Amino acid sequence: MFRYMLVASALLACAYAAATYNQDGAAYITKQGADIDPQGPYNFQYETSNGIAAQESGIGGHHATGGYSYYSPEGQLVQISYLADENGYQPQGALLPTPPPIPVAILKSLEYIRTHPQYVEPQKYNRYQFQG
Repeated sequence: MFRYMLVASALLACAYAAATYNQDGAAYITKQGADIDPQGPYNFQYETSNGIAAQESGIGGHHATGGYSYYSPEGQLVQISYLADENGYQPQGALLPTPPPIPVAILKSLEYIRTHPQYVEPQKYNRYQFQG
């Protein structure tokens, strides 16, 4: 009886290992290149066997442009391009989240506020107030 339990446990362990095998762990670099100048300009690129790719160029400490791509677990190609400069990191891509549209009532309220500035009552002179 113990032998059957041991064999069944071994089969279950093998089945679990096969089901959870991650092909990305066996990926390797298929293409790679880099050009780095000590004066600041640089660029690099690489591709892997599982479809991951990236490239970037820029001037160190000032700005960079580039992009990367990979396949999602659902098999969809994800592509992101970006710019990084004095305004920060600015990614662009179809799968990046975007804010929802502003409701019409809020847009009307903002327009009303813009066209009807708030009245500010002039301050009265206070004779005890220091004027220096």
